[in-house]
Amino acid sequence: MNKAGFRLGIYIFKDAEVIDYAAPYGVFSVARRFDPELDVFLVADAHRPIATQAGLTVLPSYSFADRPALDAFLIPGGLGTRQEMHNTRLHDYIAALPPACLLSSVCTGSWIYARMGLLDGLPATSRKEPDKLEASHLGRTPIDRLATLAPACRISRARVVDAGRIVTAGGIASGAELGLHLLRRAGYSEAFIDDVARVMEYQRAYEQYREDIEYAARVASPAL
Repeated sequence: MNKAGFRLGIYIFKDAEVIDYAAPYGVFSVARRFDPELDVFLVADAHRPIATQAGLTVLPSYSFADRPALDAFLIPGGLGTRQEMHNTRLHDYIAALPPACLLSSVCTGSWIYARMGLLDGLPATSRKEPDKLEASHLGRTPIDRLATLAPACRISRARVVDAGRIVTAGGIASGAELGLHLLRRAGYSEAFIDDVARVMEYQRAYEQYREDIEYAARVASPAL
């Protein structure tokens, strides 16, 4: 049975990658056509306009101080994750979320959980395809950097990795699969999820990724 009124809060920050946060947001937007009780919104450090990648500026619905009720929290990737790894206000906010709140990420968003030590003993993933700089001698592929940030994490190359409370997704476009999987974690049926993918005209792509999910044994996540 689905959890009535499931609420997804997506963290937004300077230089967040647009597709990383827009894809899961879009999945929930379409899903609300079938169940208007679903909710999705942006959360930021402060309630002010945020300039994300390529200059796209968005206004979050909530700030950390608002403490909106959440069933899942999602951190996208992007250039800004380099700074967000050291954002103690973000770390404190995550630590204060109730244990029942899912912690999810797209792409390099998993670096924040790694930095906090939350991936120790768990499988997780990040982007596997490097950009030009990352592929050079000056850079490192994000999934390889994840391994450095969290040496006690088991690195997975799956599209989505469900480790219980923490759910990570791989590359930039994998936010679509993460959004669909969060609907699954919210208790929605496969038929419901298929309908969402159909209305998105995404069903052929989704068929390729539907089974590309690694499930870990449901062990307790590291203490926050």
